[in-house]
Amino acid sequence: MPLSALRTSQIDPTSIFELFRGNYGTELLACAAGPLNVFGRLASGPRAEADLQRELGLADRPTVVLFAALKAMGLLAGNGNNHIDLTPLAREHLLPGGPFDVSDYIGLAAESPGVKEMLKRLTSNRPAGAEDERGAAFIFREGIESAMERQASARHLTLALAGRAKNVAPYLAQQANLEDATTLLDIGGGTGIYSIACLQRYPRLRAIVWDRPEVLKIAGEFARDYGVAERLELVPGDMFTDDVPPADVMLLSNILHDWDVPQCRVLIGRCVTSLATAGRLLIHDVFLNDAHDGPLPVALYSAALFTMTEGRAYSAGEYASWLGEAGLTVQPPRPTLIHCGLLGGVRAR
Repeated sequence: MPLSALRTSQIDPTSIFELFRGNYGTELLACAAGPLNVFGRLASGPRAEADLQRELGLADRPTVVLFAALKAMGLLAGNGNNHIDLTPLAREHLLPGGPFDVSDYIGLAAESPGVKEMLKRLTSNRPAGAEDERGAAFIFREGIESAMERQASARHLTLALAGRAKNVAPYLAQQANLEDATTLLDIGGGTGIYSIACLQRYPRLRAIVWDRPEVLKIAGEFARDYGVAERLELVPGDMFTDDVPPADVMLLSNILHDWDVPQCRVLIGRCVTSLATAGRLLIHDVFLNDAHDGPLPVALYSAALFTMTEGRAYSAGEYASWLGEAGLTVQPPRPTLIHCGLLGGVRAR
Protein backbone atom coordinates (compact mmCIF):
# COMPACT_ATOMS: atom_id res chain seq x y z
CA MET A 1 0.00 0.00 0.00
CA PRO A 2 1.43 3.44 -0.90
CA LEU A 3 2.61 5.74 1.86
CA SER A 4 0.54 8.82 2.71
CA ALA A 5 2.12 12.27 2.50
CA LEU A 6 -1.07 13.77 3.98
CA ARG A 7 -0.77 12.12 7.37
CA THR A 8 -0.11 14.66 10.14
CA SER A 9 1.80 14.18 13.38
CA GLN A 10 -0.10 14.09 16.66
CA ILE A 11 2.27 16.58 18.31
CA ASP A 12 3.60 19.80 16.74
CA PRO A 13 7.41 19.46 16.47
CA THR A 14 8.08 23.22 16.30
CA SER A 15 9.63 23.38 19.78
CA ILE A 16 12.27 20.83 18.77
CA PHE A 17 13.45 23.12 15.97
CA GLU A 18 13.53 26.10 18.32
CA LEU A 19 15.74 24.18 20.76
CA PHE A 20 17.95 22.92 17.94
CA ARG A 21 18.66 26.45 16.67
CA GLY A 22 19.27 27.95 20.09
CA ASN A 23 23.05 27.79 19.69
CA TYR A 24 22.90 30.50 17.04
CA GLY A 25 21.54 32.90 19.67
CA THR A 26 24.48 32.12 21.94
CA GLU A 27 26.98 32.62 19.13
CA LEU A 28 25.52 35.90 17.89
CA LEU A 29 25.22 37.31 21.42
CA ALA A 30 28.82 36.35 22.23
CA CYS A 31 30.06 37.97 19.01
CA ALA A 32 28.08 41.14 19.71
CA ALA A 33 29.17 41.44 23.34
CA GLY A 34 32.77 40.44 22.67
CA PRO A 35 34.82 41.07 19.53
CA LEU A 36 32.25 43.25 17.73
CA ASN A 37 31.49 45.37 20.84
CA VAL A 38 28.04 46.25 19.49
CA PHE A 39 26.71 47.37 22.86
CA GLY A 40 29.72 49.51 23.74
CA ARG A 41 29.45 51.28 20.40
CA LEU A 42 25.93 52.39 21.39
CA ALA A 43 26.88 53.65 24.84
CA SER A 44 26.35 57.31 23.94
CA GLY A 45 22.86 56.78 22.51
CA PRO A 46 21.07 55.99 19.24
CA ARG A 47 23.04 55.75 16.01
CA ALA A 48 22.14 55.35 12.37
CA GLU A 49 22.15 51.66 11.52
CA ALA A 50 24.21 52.38 8.41
CA ASP A 51 26.87 54.18 10.46
CA LEU A 52 27.11 51.33 12.96
CA GLN A 53 27.30 48.84 10.09
CA ARG A 54 30.22 50.72 8.54
CA GLU A 55 32.02 50.89 11.87
CA LEU A 56 31.57 47.14 12.35
CA GLY A 57 32.83 46.51 8.82
CA LEU A 58 29.92 44.23 7.95
CA ALA A 59 28.17 43.71 4.60
CA ASP A 60 24.40 44.08 4.33
CA ARG A 61 23.50 40.40 4.76
CA PRO A 62 25.37 39.75 8.04
CA THR A 63 24.16 43.10 9.37
CA VAL A 64 20.52 42.12 8.87
CA VAL A 65 21.13 38.72 10.45
CA LEU A 66 22.94 40.13 13.50
CA PHE A 67 20.68 43.13 14.14
CA ALA A 68 17.47 41.13 13.61
CA ALA A 69 18.56 38.56 16.19
CA LEU A 70 19.63 41.19 18.75
CA LYS A 71 16.34 43.05 18.28
CA ALA A 72 14.38 39.82 18.63
CA MET A 73 16.31 39.10 21.86
CA GLY A 74 15.12 42.43 23.25
CA LEU A 75 18.63 43.93 23.33
CA LEU A 76 18.47 46.41 20.42
CA ALA A 77 15.56 48.53 19.27
CA GLY A 78 14.89 50.57 16.15
CA ASN A 79 13.23 53.97 16.45
CA GLY A 80 11.55 53.95 13.05
CA ASN A 81 14.06 56.44 11.60
CA ASN A 82 16.74 53.93 10.55
CA HIS A 83 18.44 54.46 13.91
CA ILE A 84 19.23 51.82 16.47
CA ASP A 85 19.65 51.98 20.23
CA LEU A 86 20.15 49.80 23.28
CA THR A 87 17.07 48.61 25.13
CA PRO A 88 16.97 49.22 28.90
CA LEU A 89 17.91 45.57 29.42
CA ALA A 90 21.05 45.89 27.31
CA ARG A 91 21.95 49.32 28.68
CA GLU A 92 21.91 48.04 32.26
CA HIS A 93 23.55 44.67 31.74
CA LEU A 94 25.65 44.72 28.55
CA LEU A 95 27.45 48.06 28.61
CA PRO A 96 31.11 47.30 29.37
CA GLY A 97 32.09 48.56 32.81
CA GLY A 98 28.55 49.16 34.08
CA PRO A 99 27.67 48.24 37.68
CA PHE A 100 25.56 45.28 36.57
CA ASP A 101 27.49 44.44 33.38
CA VAL A 102 27.54 40.76 32.38
CA SER A 103 29.35 41.20 29.07
CA ASP A 104 32.57 39.67 30.41
CA TYR A 105 30.57 36.65 31.52
CA ILE A 106 29.12 36.33 28.00
CA GLY A 107 32.65 36.83 26.69
CA LEU A 108 33.75 33.59 28.31
CA ALA A 109 32.35 31.91 25.19
CA ALA A 110 34.38 34.07 22.81
CA GLU A 111 37.02 31.41 22.21
CA SER A 112 34.58 28.56 21.66
CA PRO A 113 34.71 27.05 18.15
CA GLY A 114 31.11 27.99 17.38
CA VAL A 115 31.55 31.65 18.29
CA LYS A 116 34.82 31.94 16.37
CA GLU A 117 33.18 30.35 13.34
CA MET A 118 30.18 32.70 13.58
CA LEU A 119 32.50 35.71 13.77
CA LYS A 120 34.30 34.46 10.66
CA ARG A 121 30.99 34.13 8.80
CA LEU A 122 29.84 37.61 9.88
CA THR A 123 33.05 39.34 8.85
CA SER A 124 33.61 37.41 5.62
CA ASN A 125 29.95 37.25 4.48
CA ARG A 126 30.64 33.79 3.05
CA PRO A 127 29.03 30.47 3.99
CA ALA A 128 30.89 27.65 5.67
CA GLY A 129 32.89 25.60 3.16
CA ALA A 130 33.05 28.32 0.50
CA GLU A 131 36.71 29.05 1.21
CA ASP A 132 38.16 25.53 1.11
CA GLU A 133 37.98 22.16 -0.54
CA ARG A 134 34.94 20.94 1.38
CA GLY A 135 32.49 22.93 -0.67
CA ALA A 136 29.19 24.36 0.49
CA ALA A 137 26.21 22.11 1.01
CA PHE A 138 23.42 23.99 -0.73
CA ILE A 139 25.09 26.29 -3.24
CA PHE A 140 25.45 25.56 -6.95
CA ARG A 141 27.94 28.13 -8.19
CA GLU A 142 30.95 27.95 -10.45
CA GLY A 143 34.10 27.60 -8.38
CA ILE A 144 32.29 26.20 -5.31
CA GLU A 145 31.81 22.46 -5.00
CA SER A 146 28.30 21.53 -3.83
CA ALA A 147 27.63 18.50 -1.67
CA MET A 148 24.41 18.05 -3.66
CA GLU A 149 26.48 16.99 -6.67
CA ARG A 150 28.06 14.01 -4.87
CA GLN A 151 25.95 10.88 -4.56
CA ALA A 152 26.51 10.02 -0.89
CA SER A 153 26.31 13.57 0.48
CA ALA A 154 23.39 14.49 -1.80
CA ARG A 155 21.44 11.52 -0.51
CA HIS A 156 22.25 12.24 3.13
CA LEU A 157 21.38 15.95 2.94
CA THR A 158 18.24 15.45 0.86
CA LEU A 159 16.84 12.84 3.23
CA ALA A 160 17.81 14.95 6.25
CA LEU A 161 15.86 17.92 4.89
CA ALA A 162 12.89 15.63 4.27
CA GLY A 163 12.51 15.13 8.02
CA ARG A 164 11.05 18.59 8.43
CA ALA A 165 9.31 18.57 5.05
CA LYS A 166 7.29 15.43 5.86
CA ASN A 167 5.80 17.24 8.85
CA VAL A 168 4.99 20.38 6.88
CA ALA A 169 3.84 18.88 3.55
CA PRO A 170 0.22 18.08 4.55
CA TYR A 171 -0.32 21.68 5.65
CA LEU A 172 1.24 23.10 2.50
CA ALA A 173 -0.99 20.90 0.33
CA GLN A 174 -4.05 22.18 2.16
CA GLN A 175 -3.09 25.85 2.00
CA ALA A 176 -2.00 25.73 -1.66
CA ASN A 177 -5.61 25.43 -2.94
CA LEU A 178 -4.76 23.60 -6.17
CA GLU A 179 -8.24 22.31 -7.07
CA ASP A 180 -8.19 24.13 -10.42
CA ALA A 181 -4.47 23.69 -11.17
CA THR A 182 -3.17 21.33 -13.84
CA THR A 183 0.64 21.40 -13.48
CA LEU A 184 2.74 22.17 -10.41
CA LEU A 185 6.44 22.92 -10.89
CA ASP A 186 8.37 22.21 -7.69
CA ILE A 187 11.64 24.15 -8.10
CA GLY A 188 14.52 22.62 -6.19
CA GLY A 189 11.97 20.15 -4.87
CA GLY A 190 14.39 17.65 -3.32
CA THR A 191 12.58 14.45 -2.42
CA GLY A 192 9.43 15.89 -4.00
CA ILE A 193 7.48 15.40 -0.77
CA TYR A 194 5.64 18.72 -1.16
CA SER A 195 4.61 17.81 -4.70
CA ILE A 196 3.66 14.32 -3.57
CA ALA A 197 1.38 15.68 -0.85
CA CYS A 198 -0.27 17.96 -3.41
CA LEU A 199 -0.70 15.09 -5.87
CA GLN A 200 -2.36 12.96 -3.20
CA ARG A 201 -4.67 15.79 -2.16
CA TYR A 202 -5.56 16.89 -5.73
CA PRO A 203 -6.14 13.82 -7.93
CA ARG A 204 -6.30 15.77 -11.23
CA LEU A 205 -2.96 17.49 -10.66
CA ARG A 206 0.34 16.62 -12.34
CA ALA A 207 3.69 17.79 -10.97
CA ILE A 208 7.29 18.31 -12.03
CA VAL A 209 10.21 18.19 -9.60
CA TRP A 210 13.07 20.24 -11.03
CA ASP A 211 16.39 19.63 -9.31
CA ARG A 212 19.90 18.22 -9.67
CA PRO A 213 20.33 14.67 -11.05
CA GLU A 214 21.63 13.14 -7.80
CA VAL A 215 18.74 14.63 -5.87
CA LEU A 216 16.17 13.39 -8.38
CA LYS A 217 17.23 9.80 -7.75
CA ILE A 218 15.75 10.12 -4.26
CA ALA A 219 12.66 11.90 -5.59
CA GLY A 220 12.07 8.93 -7.91
CA GLU A 221 12.17 6.56 -4.94
CA PHE A 222 9.70 8.72 -3.04
CA ALA A 223 7.35 8.91 -6.03
CA ARG A 224 7.20 5.13 -6.19
CA ASP A 225 6.84 4.68 -2.42
CA TYR A 226 3.97 7.16 -2.30
CA GLY A 227 2.24 5.77 -5.40
CA VAL A 228 2.38 8.92 -7.57
CA ALA A 229 5.14 8.04 -10.05
CA GLU A 230 2.74 8.19 -13.02
CA ARG A 231 1.84 11.82 -12.27
CA LEU A 232 5.25 13.07 -11.12
CA GLU A 233 7.86 14.03 -13.73
CA LEU A 234 11.51 14.38 -12.74
CA VAL A 235 13.41 17.02 -14.72
CA PRO A 236 17.12 17.70 -14.09
CA GLY A 237 18.32 21.26 -14.45
CA ASP A 238 19.88 24.43 -13.10
CA MET A 239 17.29 26.98 -12.03
CA PHE A 240 19.59 29.92 -12.83
CA THR A 241 20.69 28.87 -16.33
CA ASP A 242 18.26 26.34 -17.83
CA ASP A 243 14.84 27.13 -19.28
CA VAL A 244 12.17 27.03 -16.58
CA PRO A 245 9.61 24.29 -17.35
CA PRO A 246 6.20 25.91 -17.96
CA ALA A 247 3.45 25.43 -15.39
CA ASP A 248 0.34 27.14 -14.07
CA VAL A 249 1.57 26.88 -10.47
CA MET A 250 5.21 27.13 -9.39
CA LEU A 251 6.50 26.40 -5.91
CA LEU A 252 9.68 27.78 -4.33
CA SER A 253 9.69 25.97 -1.01
CA ASN A 254 12.63 26.88 1.22
CA ILE A 255 14.66 27.87 -1.86
CA LEU A 256 14.96 31.65 -1.91
CA HIS A 257 16.37 31.76 1.62
CA ASP A 258 19.52 30.09 0.25
CA TRP A 259 20.33 33.15 -1.90
CA ASP A 260 21.10 36.83 -1.52
CA VAL A 261 18.71 39.54 -2.69
CA PRO A 262 19.96 39.89 -6.31
CA GLN A 263 19.69 36.13 -6.94
CA CYS A 264 16.20 36.02 -5.38
CA ARG A 265 15.01 38.72 -7.77
CA VAL A 266 16.57 36.96 -10.74
CA LEU A 267 15.01 33.63 -9.86
CA ILE A 268 11.55 35.09 -9.36
CA GLY A 269 11.84 36.89 -12.71
CA ARG A 270 12.91 33.68 -14.46
CA CYS A 271 9.92 31.83 -13.01
CA VAL A 272 7.47 34.47 -14.17
CA THR A 273 8.67 34.17 -17.76
CA SER A 274 7.40 30.56 -17.86
CA LEU A 275 4.37 31.02 -15.62
CA ALA A 276 1.00 30.61 -17.34
CA THR A 277 -1.37 33.55 -17.62
CA ALA A 278 -3.34 33.77 -14.35
CA GLY A 279 -0.82 31.29 -12.92
CA ARG A 280 0.53 31.45 -9.40
CA LEU A 281 4.06 31.57 -7.99
CA LEU A 282 4.05 30.25 -4.42
CA ILE A 283 6.84 31.05 -1.95
CA HIS A 284 6.89 28.70 1.02
CA ASP A 285 9.33 29.83 3.69
CA VAL A 286 9.76 31.43 7.09
CA PHE A 287 9.09 35.17 7.33
CA LEU A 288 10.83 37.78 9.43
CA ASN A 289 8.73 40.68 10.64
CA ASP A 290 8.84 43.54 8.16
CA ALA A 291 10.74 45.58 10.78
CA HIS A 292 13.39 42.81 10.97
CA ASP A 293 12.93 42.56 14.75
CA GLY A 294 11.74 38.96 15.09
CA PRO A 295 10.21 36.53 15.67
CA LEU A 296 13.20 35.17 17.58
CA PRO A 297 12.94 31.59 16.21
CA VAL A 298 12.94 32.94 12.66
CA ALA A 299 15.84 35.31 13.42
CA LEU A 300 17.88 32.38 14.72
CA TYR A 301 16.94 30.26 11.71
CA SER A 302 18.12 33.19 9.60
CA ALA A 303 21.50 32.90 11.32
CA ALA A 304 21.61 29.21 10.49
CA LEU A 305 20.84 29.92 6.84
CA PHE A 306 23.43 32.68 6.80
CA THR A 307 26.21 30.37 7.95
CA MET A 308 25.37 27.57 5.47
CA THR A 309 24.18 29.43 2.37
CA GLU A 310 24.43 32.76 0.57
CA GLY A 311 21.01 33.76 1.92
CA ARG A 312 19.08 34.50 5.09
CA ALA A 313 15.46 34.70 6.21
CA TYR A 314 13.43 37.43 4.49
CA SER A 315 10.28 39.24 5.48
CA ALA A 316 6.92 38.83 3.80
CA GLY A 317 7.29 42.46 2.73
CA GLU A 318 10.58 41.75 0.97
CA TYR A 319 9.10 38.82 -0.91
CA ALA A 320 6.00 40.82 -1.78
CA SER A 321 8.12 43.63 -3.23
CA TRP A 322 10.03 41.21 -5.47
CA LEU A 323 6.82 39.54 -6.66
CA GLY A 324 5.38 42.97 -7.39
CA GLU A 325 8.49 43.98 -9.33
CA ALA A 326 7.98 40.87 -11.47
CA GLY A 327 4.43 41.95 -12.31
CA LEU A 328 2.54 39.64 -9.95
CA THR A 329 -0.39 40.49 -7.69
CA VAL A 330 0.56 39.45 -4.17
CA GLN A 331 -1.58 37.22 -1.97
CA PRO A 332 -0.94 37.47 1.80
CA PRO A 333 0.87 34.60 3.57
CA ARG A 334 -0.97 31.68 5.11
CA PRO A 335 0.66 29.60 7.87
CA THR A 336 1.73 26.00 7.41
CA LEU A 337 3.90 24.54 10.21
CA ILE A 338 7.26 25.03 12.00
CA HIS A 339 7.24 28.82 11.52
CA CYS A 340 6.64 28.47 7.75
CA GLY A 341 3.98 30.09 5.61
CA LEU A 342 2.83 30.18 2.00
CA LEU A 343 2.85 33.51 0.15
CA GLY A 344 1.64 33.77 -3.45
CA GLY A 345 1.79 35.99 -6.48
CA VAL A 346 -0.67 35.81 -9.37
CA ARG A 347 0.20 36.66 -12.97
CA ALA A 348 -2.30 38.98 -14.64
CA ARG A 349 -4.71 37.56 -17.19
